[in-house]
Amino acid sequence: MGRIPMRDGFSIIPEGNDIFRVYEATYDEDFGRIAIKLVNAAGATHIERFSILNNDGDYNEGALNAFSYFAKNVMDDFGLEDVDPVELVDHYVGATVEHTVLPSNKDPKKNVIFAHLKNLYPADGFDPSKTVSDRARNLGSKESAPAPKSKTAPSQPAGGLDLDSLLG
Repeated sequence: MGRIPMRDGFSIIPEGNDIFRVYEATYDEDFGRIAIKLVNAAGATHIERFSILNNDGDYNEGALNAFSYFAKNVMDDFGLEDVDPVELVDHYVGATVEHTVLPSNKDPKKNVIFAHLKNLYPADGFDPSKTVSDRARNLGSKESAPAPKSKTAPSQPAGGLDLDSLLG
């Protein structure tokens, strides 16, 4: 029987100024959903989500504006005309982390805390005065990612399919 290491569990990113590295970005074209995964120097993670399409398939202007502002800060290029979200990976952005406290929808006697990134600004790396954790350095890097599973097609004879032998 194997031993499983225990973790301290979830903790919310503290309020205040911080710098984040984008370690993963995905875009679901069918639904217009973008997810940008970020990590700070301590190794804490955060996900920024943008739903850039409305139900009718038109652009959600508010979400598109928010994503555009986010991407321009991450890329430190305010003349950027378009971007593939994957291009944001391994770039940095600074922000002020603010918390919103709301009652839980599961138990109104309890509160839940949501972290939001405000006052974005371009950054070219983590704050040099902070110790960078191994997790922050390696999360999402090709070296730490598992090797992709190969997708091999079923083997066929070199000459193709022999219809004569199948049909008799």
